[in-house]
Amino acid sequence: MLPIATIQKMGSLCSRQRSLTDADAEENVQTAEIERRIAQEAKAEKHIQKLLLLGAGESGKSTIFKQIKLLFQTGFDEAELRSYTSVVHANVFQTIKVLHDGSKELAQNDADYLKYVISLENKEIGEKLSDIGGRLEYPHLTKELAEEIEILWRDPAIQETFSHGNALQVPDCAQYFMENLQRLSDINYVPTKEDVLYARVRTTGVVEVQFSPVGENRRSGEVYRLFDVGGQRNERRKWIHLFEGVTAVIFCAAISEYDQTLFEDESKNRMMETKELFDWVLKQPCFQKTSFMLFLNKFDIFEKKVLKVPLNACEWFKDYQPVATGKQEIEHAYEFIKKKFEELYFQSTAPDRVDRVFKIYRTTALDQKLVKKTFKLVDESLRRRNLIEAGLL
Repeated sequence: MLPIATIQKMGSLCSRQRSLTDADAEENVQTAEIERRIAQEAKAEKHIQKLLLLGAGESGKSTIFKQIKLLFQTGFDEAELRSYTSVVHANVFQTIKVLHDGSKELAQNDADYLKYVISLENKEIGEKLSDIGGRLEYPHLTKELAEEIEILWRDPAIQETFSHGNALQVPDCAQYFMENLQRLSDINYVPTKEDVLYARVRTTGVVEVQFSPVGENRRSGEVYRLFDVGGQRNERRKWIHLFEGVTAVIFCAAISEYDQTLFEDESKNRMMETKELFDWVLKQPCFQKTSFMLFLNKFDIFEKKVLKVPLNACEWFKDYQPVATGKQEIEHAYEFIKKKFEELYFQSTAPDRVDRVFKIYRTTALDQKLVKKTFKLVDESLRRRNLIEAGLL
């Protein structure tokens, strides 16, 4: 017969073993649940198509991104809209500074300099607003400041400067915000969806949105995850880790910027930068089977500009010859640019990659109906590609 102490020890040991066995069993259940969830998420991920939104700075990528949120998600709630108040106000102060300082720059370089000289009664206002626009932090846009900005905006020298905005870094949102100053400076101002679309803030890092172009019923179409990254040169190093497993690259090219220079390098033509960037992206090894959707963006600005500023102002388009006037000339110029990009695509595409999908779309990022229609066409193209690869077409 075993001593009582020995029996107690054995009982204690068995008890500990049972506790360990129970703990192991519980841990195994938790591990199995985690593995099940990972497998479930991996299975779900397989059905999500990855889209990469690329392009040079100021190409309109971020406006396209915001449109997707408005069109295929719940849009912007009031808190998100309110968060754009400071961005809108900053855009107003930045714009008036660019115009004020630009008038001085143009006056120094033009024989007919008097047309760029701000009237005496507005000089003090101009200097004050230029100083505000140069600060790291901007004040709230009050009614008083809005009235002063409006006075300066209406000055003939500023209007003349604005008409030569291509020679300066005047943002595309300039006229829209200048024409809405009273509303933007209201004490109860909340930005509208349109204000948010026009608002310009440089994308830094990576932002993403998940959506389905067919609406809420995801079973009737593909689900996409769209990544938007900063377009300025110093942001591009952040792209590389996103290049793997991409279904399609959506490349935005602002066709209206053929006579403008980069924000970060005023010696470089924006269209030439876009050409070189598109060529570089096309040659990336990881895009061997990746579809390419080229958005020839800012057509609304292009159609107004091309009748005034010759297309051959850009080195890439130096062989362009106008053939008509009005709408016919606009279409002729657009088709010329489209052909240039098509040629670049096939020159930069290796023979083993010619079967990847390549589509070109005319876009205006601010036009919600057009963006919706374009993404439905993109969706159709990619679904067709998937069916072909599955041997169903």
